[in-house]
Amino acid sequence: MGERMVRAGLTVDRIVQAAAELADEVGLDNVTLSALARGFGVKDASLYSHVRNLADLRTRLCVLAAREMTDRIGAAVAGRAGKDALIAFADAFRGYALEHPGRYAAGQLQVDPAVAAESVGHRRSIELTYGMLRAYGLREPDLTDAGRLLRSTFHGYADLETRTGFSHPRHLDASWRRSLEALHFLLENWPRTAQPEPRSTGAPPSAPDPGPAPAVGRNAGGAGHGIEHIEHTREEEKTGE
Repeated sequence: MGERMVRAGLTVDRIVQAAAELADEVGLDNVTLSALARGFGVKDASLYSHVRNLADLRTRLCVLAAREMTDRIGAAVAGRAGKDALIAFADAFRGYALEHPGRYAAGQLQVDPAVAAESVGHRRSIELTYGMLRAYGLREPDLTDAGRLLRSTFHGYADLETRTGFSHPRHLDASWRRSLEALHFLLENWPRTAQPEPRSTGAPPSAPDPGPAPAVGRNAGGAGHGIEHIEHTREEEKTGE
C-alpha cells in the first residue's frame, strides 16, 4: 500500500528533478535508476512507467540543464552588449557549472538532433551566443571560430575549477577576470576572414546581411551553452536545408 501511494505521486518531472539533484550531489556517473528508486522508496520497475531507461533519463537531464543554463544566461545578458554582455554571459555560465556540476555535466551530453531541435534551451543557447558575438561585428566563418574559442575557454576553466585542477595560489576569480578582459580585447580585434565581393546586379544597395538565423543542425550535441552549434547553421546554409 505504501509503495502504491508513493508510486502514484511519481511523474516524469519529479523523477528528472530528483535525478538532477542527485547528479549535483554524487556526480552524473553515479545517477542510476536503482538509486532514484531507492530515494523514492519504490522498486526500479516503478520508474519505467515514466522513463524508458537510463539513456532516456540522461537525455531529459540534458534538456533540463540546457533550459536552466540559458534561463540564467538570458537574464544576465538582457539589455547588455559588447564587453558587458560577454562578462555577464561568462559569469552566468561559470556560476551554473560550479553550482550544479552534475547538471552541467549532463548538459554536455550528446543528444539526438531531433531532441535538440525541440529543446527550448538548445535553441535559445544559439540565439544568445549569436547575439553576443554579432555585437562585435563578426560574421561567418569568424562567428564559428570565435564561438569555439569562447566555449573552449568557458568550459575548460569551469571544468578545471570543479575538479580543483588549478594549484597555483593566485585567486581563481582574478585569473577569470583577466581572461575575460583578454577575450574582449581579442573579439574587438578579431582577424576578420575576407568576405567575397557581392556580385553587382544594378539594384540599389540593400540593408547589410544580418547573417544566418539561429538553427539547430544535424549532429547537435549537448547544451554546451550553444556556442559549438553555430557551425551546424553554416552547414545548413550551404545545403539549403
